[in-house]
Amino acid sequence: MKSRGCVTLRSANDSEARSLHALISANRAEGHLLPRTLDELALHATRFVVATRGRRIVGCAELAALSPHVAEVRSLAVDRRERGKGVGTMIVDELRRRARREGFSKLCAFTHAPAYFIQMGFSIVPHTWLLEKLTTDCVNCPLFRTCGQYAMVVPLESIYDVDRAPASPQPAAVARYA
Repeated sequence: MKSRGCVTLRSANDSEARSLHALISANRAEGHLLPRTLDELALHATRFVVATRGRRIVGCAELAALSPHVAEVRSLAVDRRERGKGVGTMIVDELRRRARREGFSKLCAFTHAPAYFIQMGFSIVPHTWLLEKLTTDCVNCPLFRTCGQYAMVVPLESIYDVDRAPASPQPAAVARYA
């Protein structure tokens, strides 16, 4: 469990699927995420890192294995009242550490806000560079080829090492997305 200020990071548990669904649905309504069903979240709840303030979940994201080498940051969502405080960055940094510990060589994300991920060392790549995602999720998605998301990737052995990088404030124009 990691904390900064009054926000604590931890793994989600099975009983929190409804809270995850509510947070993800609120972000989806704002145009930030693709849909996730409650059943899907209940099945994968323990793969989520949640940020909590007190007992309230204020942010979440899933670390989803796409292959033995590639993991994905999925459903990064932050409560609108907590945006701009570094919660999303804390979650992504924790997922990066977990992915590295689990032996993945790269971490990817699909996003409508590429600048947010660029500031954390991710690069925009063609979707076809992440065939693991295309063949497991994208081809079955009702928004296939029309979602408007950018494919982002960061090698986990990159120079940007979250365990040693100094904390820096997020730019206000970027922070509103996470």
